[in-house]
Amino acid sequence: VHVVESGGDSVQAGGSLRLSCAISGYRQWVGCLGWFRQVPGKEREGLAVIRYDDTSTYAESVKGRFTISKDNAKKTLYLQMNALKPEDTALYYCAFDPYFKLKCSLEDSTFPYWGQGTQVTVSS
Repeated sequence: VHVVESGGDSVQAGGSLRLSCAISGYRQWVGCLGWFRQVPGKEREGLAVIRYDDTSTYAESVKGRFTISKDNAKKTLYLQMNALKPEDTALYYCAFDPYFKLKCSLEDSTFPYWGQGTQVTVSS
């Protein structure tokens, strides 16, 4: 399984970005996809997760500003980020769990496959 993020950039506060995550190397999945972020010296934070049936869950820190979505035909996950703040600056990761889950979790330990991350920098 390969997970590759893209779309990270430097933007000013109040701006928007859309991250993409291309996933390959699997035949079918009935699990979860998620976006996480990490700042040096801090633990990785779960931002948004989406189940194969499009059920989604968001962290309070991004609810109303970030939207997770997926394109099954393109095997791509997205994170639309609006109203960005300087505190959103981090390395953003995509994660993939192909196994069935009744509910997707924002806990990173539940995801077995990860990308290398894409940097988002928000300046004030």
